[in-house]
Amino acid sequence: MNEQEPGLSRAAAAPVGRAALPADATGTPAPTDEGDAPGLVDPGAVDTSLRSPAQRSRTFAGILVNTALANITTSYLWFALTFWVYLQTRNVIATGVVGGAYMLLIALSSISFGTFVDRYRKLAVMRFAAAFTLVMFVLAGILFLLAPASAMADLTRPWIWVFALVVLIGAVVENMRNIALSTTVTILIEPDRRANANGLVGMVQGLMFIVTSVLSGLSIGLLGMGWTVVVAVLLTAVAFGHLLTLRMPEEVRAAATDAHGGFDLRGAFAAVLAVSGLFALILFSTFNNFIGGVYMALMDPYGLEMFPVEIWGTVFALGATGFIVGGALIGKFGLGSNPLRTMLLAVIAMGVLGAVFTVREWAWLYVLGIWLYLVLVPFVEAAEQTIIQRVVPLERQGRVFGFAMAFESAAAPVTAFLIAPIAQVWIIPYARSAEGSAQLAPLLGEGTSRGIALVFLVAGIIMIAAALLAFLTPVYRRVSASYAQVAAEAGGGAGVVRDPGDAGAGGDTEGVRDPGHAGAGGDTEGVRDPGNAGAGGDAEGVRDPGHAGAGGDTEGVRDPGNAGDGVRAPST
Repeated sequence: MNEQEPGLSRAAAAPVGRAALPADATGTPAPTDEGDAPGLVDPGAVDTSLRSPAQRSRTFAGILVNTALANITTSYLWFALTFWVYLQTRNVIATGVVGGAYMLLIALSSISFGTFVDRYRKLAVMRFAAAFTLVMFVLAGILFLLAPASAMADLTRPWIWVFALVVLIGAVVENMRNIALSTTVTILIEPDRRANANGLVGMVQGLMFIVTSVLSGLSIGLLGMGWTVVVAVLLTAVAFGHLLTLRMPEEVRAAATDAHGGFDLRGAFAAVLAVSGLFALILFSTFNNFIGGVYMALMDPYGLEMFPVEIWGTVFALGATGFIVGGALIGKFGLGSNPLRTMLLAVIAMGVLGAVFTVREWAWLYVLGIWLYLVLVPFVEAAEQTIIQRVVPLERQGRVFGFAMAFESAAAPVTAFLIAPIAQVWIIPYARSAEGSAQLAPLLGEGTSRGIALVFLVAGIIMIAAALLAFLTPVYRRVSASYAQVAAEAGGGAGVVRDPGDAGAGGDTEGVRDPGHAGAGGDTEGVRDPGNAGAGGDAEGVRDPGHAGAGGDTEGVRDPGNAGDGVRAPST
């Protein structure tokens, strides 16, 4: 990997296609050529003219499939390790330490990962993470072969802890790929299709849940830990080999960045604060994860009270197909013109579902509620990613994604650690008492898990209230306005529009004055000053069309010229 020297701070106005940054927070924008990605401080680092959008989308699909295989393999081995540690020791503290250490290290390392993503080429970062994970998993296999079997069941001896630590380090470093993946969306995918691409990332998460929910337990039961490590090593090697075959020529070099060292917390915080309202958005997502930690802590106990242990894993895997459906819906329809509004509406719906899916102890209601809840999760995740990809410059996105991951990944475990003992010591005993069950029966019905149902109900109401209040805050208006402004500038910097709406991909804008951007493949017939007819668009009978778009025809055009990237030429 070739590190780029950190860019010098220079006072400059923010270029077109990005939110305004403080004067000392960005470098001077270079002139933007037709093939340069919009909104970059260092536009020469990315050249999207080298390949068509379709070719870039195919590369992204290859990176996404590769990341899916890597994530599934890592989760498969990590969950298998958790199951195996408990079966070896029969000690819940051991499994708690293993699980808690994983989430803690993810939170602590995410900013470092984001810093490296900003300083190096994205594909090189992914290859490094894949190679490092492969080495760690191979080392884990060697340790498992060398360690005495009796020592692996003894918590007072170092073997089991060293083995778990090696697997842990490999699994944590693999998460660097996920931050890099989010930045490849910015490089490879057209701005108006990024929400759809982020939805496909949600599908990958759903697939990971399904596979790990079912296969990890089966692997430990049927193959044992040794062969499970072998399977993980082979799959990681396949993913690494495939990653070496992928090419991303659009990233000519790593963008000049102000990132420093290996843990640029100050730079990450500055990058977040540079966009008005972005820190509040991350805090809201963190709060949402705090509430989600309630479900993370108590969903399994509730399910195990309702289903035999042999069936529960399969039932949850069935519910996790909601991830795939939600991601597919985003991939097809996107997130709308305001992803933040979509995100808050999804959170409200999640709160309603979380409050009512256990109001009665009915198996069908619980499974349906889980499925619908998980359908909505990709909308929340994709909305946040889409906003960051739109309003944050590429050379800072790694640290911003890492900063968000650090906050949000730490939230749910904290809540889980807090709510589990509270529910166990106070709420569940109260709900099972004669007095408590009688008081809760009119609202929550009867059953053995009414205490957990009460916790879910309260958590859902809090989630609904928080999202409704967020709609009323100035932050909601600022972030929505910033996103809309950057989207409009990236679409061509249109002037006054006479009811053009948004023609969208392949849309037609007939009789429109200054529509800005008719969309990919859109036709602009009878248009005055259309700005940009879109890739492959036709501009027939256009007066001063500005730029008919790549491959567009300009028939009967007076003074077509080229108004420049995002600049509206005066009508003649």
